[in-house]
Amino acid sequence: MSDQNVRNAGFTSSGIRGGSLASSMMSQEARASGGGVHSGGPTSTLQEMGARGSTHSSGFTSSGISGGSLASQMMSQEARCHGGGIPRGGTTSTVQSI
Repeated sequence: MSDQNVRNAGFTSSGIRGGSLASSMMSQEARASGGGVHSGGPTSTLQEMGARGSTHSSGFTSSGISGGSLASQMMSQEARCHGGGIPRGGTTSTVQSI
């Protein structure tokens, strides 16, 4: 995943850009978790990367999600929120597509 792709998705140094893919992801994560976006969750983690301007070693690769990476932790957290599966169009699948 490139830094530019994260910014293009709406995760920026000044926060999540309204009307962006990032804002949609934040909304979806909040609904799935009962109304809030948790610290350390997918949206907050990606926002941290966007604010720092670095996606170095996130684990989202062109070959898939790297085992033991931040990306795999995000995928596990989303699976727990959805009863064991990763929904199509969910945060992890969307970020992986970025």
